[in-house]
Amino acid sequence: MSPPIQAPAPFQAPQAGATADARFDVVLAGSVFFDIVFTDLHGVPSAGTEVWADGMGSTPGGIANLAVAASRLGLTTSLASVFGDDVYGRWCWELLEEHEGIDLSRSRRFENWHTAVTVSVAQHGDRSMITHGHPSPISSDALLSDGISSRTALTELGVMSSLEQEPWWLRAAGQGTRIFADVGWDDTGAWDPAVLEPLSSCYAFLPNEREAVEYTRTESPLAAARALAAHVPLVVVTCGKDGAIGIDSATGEEVRVPAVPVRAYDATGAGDVFGASFVLGTLRDWPLEQRLTFSALCSALAVQQFGGSLAAPGWGDIADWWEATRASGDADLIRRYSFLQDVLPPERAGAVRRAEATFRLIDHFPPGRHTLSGAQGAAPRDERPAG
Repeated sequence: MSPPIQAPAPFQAPQAGATADARFDVVLAGSVFFDIVFTDLHGVPSAGTEVWADGMGSTPGGIANLAVAASRLGLTTSLASVFGDDVYGRWCWELLEEHEGIDLSRSRRFENWHTAVTVSVAQHGDRSMITHGHPSPISSDALLSDGISSRTALTELGVMSSLEQEPWWLRAAGQGTRIFADVGWDDTGAWDPAVLEPLSSCYAFLPNEREAVEYTRTESPLAAARALAAHVPLVVVTCGKDGAIGIDSATGEEVRVPAVPVRAYDATGAGDVFGASFVLGTLRDWPLEQRLTFSALCSALAVQQFGGSLAAPGWGDIADWWEATRASGDADLIRRYSFLQDVLPPERAGAVRRAEATFRLIDHFPPGRHTLSGAQGAAPRDERPAG
């Protein structure tokens, strides 16, 4: 039997007033990947065989999933990451900055360091992935060494467990930034409770049900959420097709919301969309049930598309869903989502970009603007890895 969880220190509220005039709504740091997603496979690949896929999409992945999800909901978003000077890296930079409106002033591009690549195979609502890449030439802490003004930050707790220095988001928390944390999958099976020690500096914790149950040594998502609520103001446990559970430890409020029934096509990035949506609702001071309900909808809309970051819904997608739902006469959905009438933007939002199979170089690197041999015009600064 696994040992009982050792409780992290009680939550300590960050300094007040530090984010009243913050430049950004959300700050993120992490690795960007170039994702190639295959869908509608004719079979399951096995040794010595070739399988064709009817669908293919190219998209920025990794931390870009979360950045795009936040930006498409209207949150001013800053991303600190490292980009290669190859075509993949330049394409990801341009798409994120120019098309998705994400601030990359804290990101850097390095010469002779290629972009990490992930090939994702989506089938039966889930996915398998193969990734190749190299260690980043600079850490997220170095990219954000002088701090950044943001109302919230989203981070992963497990990333800091091996660091000797204080991570960037802990410094931000001390200056009033509200930290929304999740936790990575533990492929060792240890589920070491020490990973949760930084919860005392977090505002919200959003694990999935397996992670929550394993780390707390409990028997159900609800029991896990209650155990975690003793150490962080806000806990949300996502439960896939069973919806989500939220507990506000300050008020004692417990909320459980169902998932929105959809046909799942590709689950890549669904958790990131949920997290970004929950941050939006929090910044707008929505009730807990409304935040969870909205986040469940946004993640459901995302899994109907393929392509990770570019599957994230915009306000136009949400408005289309609400219009179709009202027309369908589904009384339960109409009742649960009636608040959308008050939060949808007054002006109709345009369509967001979806993943395409590939891209033409001339569309993204026209002569005299971006070149493959060096930066021109608005291209980011090249740097060389140290050492």
